[in-house]
Amino acid sequence: CEDVAKRQQVPTYSHMSTNSQRENAMELARRSGILIARDAARRGIHSQVLSRLVAEGALERVGRGRYRLPDAPVTEHHGLVLVAAAVPDGVVCLLSALAFHGLGTQVPSSVWIAMDRRARKPSVTWPPVRVLRFGGETLTAGVETHTLEGVAVKIFSPAKTVADLFKYRNKVGIDVALEALREVWREGRATVDELNAAARICRVERIMRPYLEATIA
Repeated sequence: CEDVAKRQQVPTYSHMSTNSQRENAMELARRSGILIARDAARRGIHSQVLSRLVAEGALERVGRGRYRLPDAPVTEHHGLVLVAAAVPDGVVCLLSALAFHGLGTQVPSSVWIAMDRRARKPSVTWPPVRVLRFGGETLTAGVETHTLEGVAVKIFSPAKTVADLFKYRNKVGIDVALEALREVWREGRATVDELNAAARICRVERIMRPYLEATIA
């Protein structure tokens, strides 16, 4: 029994050699853009290997359990990439989605993401994250997937973003929603049907209708 207890106290990580784990970690970082510690562990890469690679300068730690190559290209959307890597089920929304699509004049200080009402709050230390709880179609409709820095990032479409802004007008301001609506229409980023469909899903059809009619008149 004592031998069994001792064996249970010793964690078993991988039969791969340290060199193989290092090579696999570097390849995963090259392919994924952001290497997630839990993904590395599933592939038999021990956390100590990642720590050594960071100490040697081969990898850069960009957040809790997140690593990247030091010379990996960084875009203006790097904050979205870090959050998407940490919260793969989240969807970039509201002011952050607006900024991504190049609409309006808002420069959000946090990354706004929509998450399922039952999902656990993400433990992201940087960048700052503002979480809104969505459910049903409001979370699944109008989701686009963009590959940024090698990472798949879910972002609401321009039409869905406009509808969300109207729904959360008390948080962002009705002027922000109106500005977004005008720009989306002026730049041809959404059709009337797409805007109406998004408004129905967000249950702001009655609120949006007069502003939409005035915009397209």
